Amino acid sequence: MTASRTVGIDLGSRTTEIVALDGDRIAFSEVFDTGHDPLSRVSECLAHLDRCPTVATGYGRHLLRERFGHDTVTEISTCARGVARIRPDCRLVIDIGGQDSKVILVTPGGGFDDFVMNDRCAAGTGRFLEVMATALGYSIDEFGPEALAADRPAKINSMCTVFAESEVVSLITSGEDRRRIALGLHHSVVDRVAAMVPADAATGEAMLVGGVAKNPCIAAVLEARLRCAVGIPDEPQIVSALGAALIARERAEAGEA
Repeated sequence: MTASRTVGIDLGSRTTEIVALDGDRIAFSEVFDTGHDPLSRVSECLAHLDRCPTVATGYGRHLLRERFGHDTVTEISTCARGVARIRPDCRLVIDIGGQDSKVILVTPGGGFDDFVMNDRCAAGTGRFLEVMATALGYSIDEFGPEALAADRPAKINSMCTVFAESEVVSLITSGEDRRRIALGLHHSVVDRVAAMVPADAATGEAMLVGGVAKNPCIAAVLEARLRCAVGIPDEPQIVSALGAALIARERAEAGEA
């Protein structure tokens, strides 16, 4: 069986992404806040894609299987597969999302050798950056550019979100420059993520995906920290949903869907 159109859904803790493929072409994509009722929005998006082979991934993949009967795959597999489609020679993927961060060692063809995941603490995630941006009076869109404008990073001692927020307030009241504090917070996130990268993994270009990839300061500091080029897809948030759609197509062609 050859499926002309297949769908991938990445239902995450903070955002949900949907990608529909027509052959090799992305025919449709959407990103929206997951919120309290993601299934209604997913249903609306899928109304014109009924009966297309579909694979679900992300934190809410089991909810999608129960509601719609979709096949499910872990986000590690779909992220690796999506990156392989975008950059076939990439072997190191760093995925920083709203509630977790992952480091994935990708194999040729879109599989993976190993991965490390931080999903037990907000440190090193988009949620940490959101809280810190608010504490400093920045919007999340302002946060990265303002941090890049600093001449040096302020020292941030705590990576716990609660304690770091208190530390930020103390730095502000002591007269420290907001931009320096912002840069220091970005360094803290990158230090946490970079510690997950195996010493011999950063040999070629790494790919940064997930919502935090849109933050220019994270990408710049990560590149300096790893001492390798860090690429960012045009649409870094849809990479895992793209991988899910590719897996849906492969399963359909193999007669598994």
